[in-house]
Amino acid sequence: MSIDTARGVLGDATIAELEAGLRGSVVRPGDAEYDRARAVWNGAHDKHPAMIVRCAGTADVIRAVEFARSQDLLVAVRGGAHSIAGFSTCDDGIVIDLSPMKGAVVDPVRRRVVAQAGMTWGDLDHETQAFGLAVTGGLVSTTGISGFTLGGGVGWLLRRHGLASDNLTAAEVVTADGRVVRADPHQHSDLFWALRGGGGNFGVVTSLEYRLHPVGPQVLAGLIVYPLAEAREVVTGWRDLIAGAPDDLTTLVNLTTAPPLPFLPEEVHGTRVVVVLGMYAGDPAAGEPVVGPLRTLGTPIADLMGPMPYTAMQSLIDPLWEAGAHNYFTSAFIEPSDAAVDALLRQHLATPTPSSELHMHQLGGAFARVPADATAFSQREASVLCNVVARSPDATGFDTAVTWARGAREEIARHGRGTMYVNFTGDSAEDRVRASYPDAVHTRLVRVKDAYDPTNLFHLNQNIRPSSAA
Repeated sequence: MSIDTARGVLGDATIAELEAGLRGSVVRPGDAEYDRARAVWNGAHDKHPAMIVRCAGTADVIRAVEFARSQDLLVAVRGGAHSIAGFSTCDDGIVIDLSPMKGAVVDPVRRRVVAQAGMTWGDLDHETQAFGLAVTGGLVSTTGISGFTLGGGVGWLLRRHGLASDNLTAAEVVTADGRVVRADPHQHSDLFWALRGGGGNFGVVTSLEYRLHPVGPQVLAGLIVYPLAEAREVVTGWRDLIAGAPDDLTTLVNLTTAPPLPFLPEEVHGTRVVVVLGMYAGDPAAGEPVVGPLRTLGTPIADLMGPMPYTAMQSLIDPLWEAGAHNYFTSAFIEPSDAAVDALLRQHLATPTPSSELHMHQLGGAFARVPADATAFSQREASVLCNVVARSPDATGFDTAVTWARGAREEIARHGRGTMYVNFTGDSAEDRVRASYPDAVHTRLVRVKDAYDPTNLFHLNQNIRPSSAA
């Protein structure tokens, strides 16, 4: 069966030639598994690619990149398929699907892991925790490791061990011309710098090597729920508390609506609340005096803070972030002044859907000690990252929620330098991308883009345009 693409028609013989060179498979419109294969986590993006190449390994990725270039196809690269902006899929083009690539090799002596790019954080934590080791991972375990890391990677180990990208020690990359290169501090060091925060702009990353750290298997972690009536007291108390927190403690405040969970009183379901989440990465017994004050910020409705497996904390909120809902994120690095808290609480009262919310991620610690020029992720000064989440089960009310999120971000961003986090950016507009990088960093990223993808083959991302496309 021939396939119509945005740039022409691919005949059966052309597609058969592609398939013959793969160890994986090609899924096309009309195949029984097509609708399942094209689906992505964010239900706001319902795209129909001309084909999905399910790669079994690096050789398949090379073949898919060469085919896409030769046929002038639009290219989307998929790992965990969690891209908020929908970059994991496309209409009429080719999806290079890395999700079958889930191998990992852990070296517990050197404390390193080499992980294929199709792994999720749940997959990787399963492998590394067998040795009592971990690296900063996503807050939702179904998130893919590759896109998360390439954009920075904010998680529960951020203050003790830095971003996921800070712990990247090497990467294998298939470039736009079909070459396979190893990027590390000694080989393709410019590319290595760019991969740590510059997103998927420079090629298809097929494996990632991380530095690992002793973590768990038990940690002191969980969440505490407070009523809306105490929101200002809780948020300002949290702000004051984290100013002197040790690096082992990483916390997050979520201004949200209480879901119908069994540990919450029924009368609280559907009401606005403040949730304080946190994890102490060291010895749980040593963490009790540190975590204790989080319980006294107000009058808890529920307290689920205690010893638990690290993997349990990594998947604690998974049930609230199921696939298929409509999602839009936007973000701002801020300082939580009294005026900023006022803005956050105003926007909390204005959330248009029960699942729309505002997250305040505590920064600092090891995250802040990385030199600004060491990686492409250079937003290290702020003490808080605010993620504004517009979310609804389906399309009903979603546009209204997105409008709210954009307005909320504009108000909240006034309490920082106007910068945003590339992984929490639901827009692909160039001004939004520029707000993720200082001028000098962006200029350097363009030079790397010119060297490795001068024709912008990989532009379904928070795009760094090459000089030729400027």
